[in-house]
Amino acid sequence: MVDLSVKLGDISLKNPVLTASGTFGYGEEYADFVDLDRLGGFIVKGTTLEPREGNDYPRMAETPSGMLNAVGLQNKGVDYFIEHIYPRIRHYDSEILVNVSGKCVEDYVAVCEKLSSLDKIQAVEINISCPNVKQGGMAYGTTCDGAAEVTSAVRKAWPRHMMVKLSPNVTSIADIARAVEAAGADSVSLINTLLGMAVDVERRRPYLSTVTGGLSGAAVKPIAVRMVWQVAKAVNIPVVGLGGIMNGRDALEFIMAGATAIEVGTANFIDPSVTMKVIDEITDFCDRQGVRSITELIGII
Repeated sequence: MVDLSVKLGDISLKNPVLTASGTFGYGEEYADFVDLDRLGGFIVKGTTLEPREGNDYPRMAETPSGMLNAVGLQNKGVDYFIEHIYPRIRHYDSEILVNVSGKCVEDYVAVCEKLSSLDKIQAVEINISCPNVKQGGMAYGTTCDGAAEVTSAVRKAWPRHMMVKLSPNVTSIADIARAVEAAGADSVSLINTLLGMAVDVERRRPYLSTVTGGLSGAAVKPIAVRMVWQVAKAVNIPVVGLGGIMNGRDALEFIMAGATAIEVGTANFIDPSVTMKVIDEITDFCDRQGVRSITELIGII
C-alpha cells in the first residue's frame, strides 16, 4: 500500500491532488464525473466581496498546447457562496478551500472575515495574481511590498491556513514568495497564468475582448516546474504546484521539484475525470518504484 497523505502546514490531505480555482466550479458541477471524496481537496472558483459579471465575451481562446482566458473572476459574491453554495458542498470528505480575490486590500479582509464563520473552510487561497482584472489581482502580486501588504492584512483577519497564490509575471518569484512568507502566509501556490495574447489574423483583431489574457495548459508546465523548484528552495513553508498538469507524471515532476501538493486546472476542461486518473497514476508509479510514501519524493531534485 502506498501512503499518499501529505501535510500542508496544519492541514492533513489524504493525497496531494487538489483542483485549481476557476477550472472546477464549486466542485458539485463535477460530481457526476469525479468522486469528490477521493480528492485531497478542491478549491472553489474565485470569490469576491461583491458579485462580478466578469469581462465581455469573447473571453476564452484555444492556443497550441494551451488556452487563454480572460473570464475576469465572474462570481455571485461571498454572501451568495455562504448562503447557497456552502450548505451544498460542506458534507464532502475533502478539504474545501476558497480562492479569495479583491479590488483593494479591504475587500480581501472583508471576504475572509465572512468566511471565518464556516467551520468546513479550513483554508483560503489568496489570489494576488489574476491577470484578468483591472483592479487588485496581479497588481498586488508583482511587487514584494504589494504582496506582503495583502498577506499581512488577511493574516490579522483569517485565523486558519492561508495559502497565497503567486504570479509568474514577475522578475523574481522567489522574492515574492519570501515576502509573503515573512508577512504570515502558511503556504504558497504557483503558478497562476502567464500573461499572453492571440490574434485572429483573418479578422485582424485579438481573439479576446480584453486583448490579453492568462495562458494555461501544457505549454506553461516547464516554466511552472522551474518556478516551483526556485520557490521551494527559497522558503520554509509548503509549496503547492500548478501549471499544465495533465497526468500523474506531470504531477510527479512538480512534487520532485519541491511541491507538497499540486493543483490540476486546465486539464479538467479536457477530461472532467482527470483528477481521479492523476491519483491512480501517482499510486501506480509509487507502487512500481517501491515508494511507500509520497513524502519520499517531495523536493528530491
